[in-house]
Amino acid sequence: MAAGGRGCRTEYFPRMKIYTRTGDAGTTGLFGGGRVGKEDARVEAYGEVDELNAALGLARAIDVMPRIDEVLVPVQRDLFSLGALLATPDHDKMHEHLVKARIDADRIAELEHAIDAGEAELTPLRAFILPGGTPKAAALHVARTVCRRAERRVVALSRTVELPPLVGIYLNRLSDLLFVLARVANHRAGAGEVTW
Repeated sequence: MAAGGRGCRTEYFPRMKIYTRTGDAGTTGLFGGGRVGKEDARVEAYGEVDELNAALGLARAIDVMPRIDEVLVPVQRDLFSLGALLATPDHDKMHEHLVKARIDADRIAELEHAIDAGEAELTPLRAFILPGGTPKAAALHVARTVCRRAERRVVALSRTVELPPLVGIYLNRLSDLLFVLARVANHRAGAGEVTW
């Protein structure tokens, strides 16, 4: 039988259901076991990282710019790994997620290199700029603010839970990268920047 009338056969879809009903009472499961309330600081932190990942997906979908989007795809993969780390209360497993994802000092240096490469295309900032410009740049500015919120949630979580410092460093550097990429997107599109 076709699914949705589009000729897709249901046997091509996995048997796993998207709904489990286990969260109906306001709790959610963590990696490695255990349940917490959906308002828990850990859930807030990885939820913000998930929202950031979706915001980057939207930015990539708008006015495709290969040299910018090529930077964003590995970042989205990094964010999946960071979300898994934040959803894992076991410290050894947290470390495993970082190692598997290859989020280390070299990865931070790659983000910094991308920032430097973007800034090399731009005139130096002499005033604050208003977020906006092209749809691509505006989406990157929104992603930047979501990144800052994710960073704040991670910092709040780190006050009560031991987290690898690289998580906060990564998000801090990523927000800088997104700001630069937003400016680069405007520059490459020939759009000017509006100063404050």
